[in-house]
Amino acid sequence: MSAPVKAEARSRPAPSRPAGHPRPRRHLFDTKISPYAYISPFFLLFFAFGLFPLAYTAWVSLYDWNLLSSEQTFVGLDNYTELLADEYFWNAAFNTLSIGVLSAVPQLLFALWLAHLLNRPLRAQTFFRVTLLLPNVTSVVAVVVIFSQLFGREFGLINMVLEAFGLGRIDWQAGTATSHAAIATMIMWRWTGYNALIYLAAMQAVPRELYEAATLDGASTFRQLVSITIPMIRPTIIFTVIVSTIGSMQVIAEPMLFGAQVSAGAMATGGADRQFQTLALYLYEQGFRSFEFGYASAAAWVMFLLVVIVVGINFLLVRRMRGSLDS
Repeated sequence: MSAPVKAEARSRPAPSRPAGHPRPRRHLFDTKISPYAYISPFFLLFFAFGLFPLAYTAWVSLYDWNLLSSEQTFVGLDNYTELLADEYFWNAAFNTLSIGVLSAVPQLLFALWLAHLLNRPLRAQTFFRVTLLLPNVTSVVAVVVIFSQLFGREFGLINMVLEAFGLGRIDWQAGTATSHAAIATMIMWRWTGYNALIYLAAMQAVPRELYEAATLDGASTFRQLVSITIPMIRPTIIFTVIVSTIGSMQVIAEPMLFGAQVSAGAMATGGADRQFQTLALYLYEQGFRSFEFGYASAAAWVMFLLVVIVVGINFLLVRRMRGSLDS
């Protein structure tokens, strides 16, 4: 008896709203307006602190704008023309790219391997996972001061170790390659654990049966990492590559504080010969040391375009690597 009754209930049309009776205003607000109200705070803040400064910087870059002068003269694209012919700007671009490659590539590879090890059965997993985040919450000033002592020329621990193996002492801050290696080490120290936790979270979603089957087939840990883990977390790898590239192009605290260990003047110039001056540090020098806001705004916009280009190239390279893994 119950089946025909249920079938009749399902076939019964839903009660229709009486003709001429409008929907309640509260219902219209919930379905039409409230979703936009919920997401509006982010977009309002993004407009105020993201889009407006970007547009205002583009406008300032068209002027000869010095904070020590009350007059601003419209110069059009002259700031961009002068900037593209500035050898210091291209030196800073090279330093930024060099430090970015030296820090991002080993950092992501090591984070991937570390996350793969922590994804296996291990005692005190929570302790080791929390420990990964400690370098990231440490003050960047403390990190740079400690590493500057480690890379010290006369009494640095690293030079003492090199000397113990019969190698000579290195003046890490004086050379271009050595200073880049020192700054890249500081960046790696801070962000490797952070990226490892992101990879570890993605690995938790990989079915355990795949690893068990691979173990039964005799696959080694490295083989499981290449054949199972990396293909399964490809979107996460692309995300970390893009974020690390953007962060590498904007690095400023490490070279600034590393230069401050030499002298106050080297803090903004990135060493006596600008050997480790990054783009962000060059921007700081032009805007807050020379007070040339128009020129610094042009540098900021060119820097923004360079970041977009480098991120796009990285994205295409990672996609090509993904295709080779699929094949």
